[in-house]
Amino acid sequence: MRAQIHVNQHVIRANKKDGRDHPPLTVKTYKSNEYARSVKINGPSTVVYAPESPLSCGAHVWIEAEYEVLELEA
Repeated sequence: MRAQIHVNQHVIRANKKDGRDHPPLTVKTYKSNEYARSVKINGPSTVVYAPESPLSCGAHVWIEAEYEVLELEA
């Protein structure tokens, strides 16, 4: 399966401004969005920079990973 992993800058800014501790990583798969503080990728991965075609969420940099199991820490 394939996942796209990116850092949500809005969450980082909100955490800093309001003293929150929400997970800033978003892991998008074909069936869900998961949020985490760390992600262990067990499989090949590629870091992508594509300012001309960002993800639907607006991310210009993300990691594309092939995986059987992703280990997330929320």
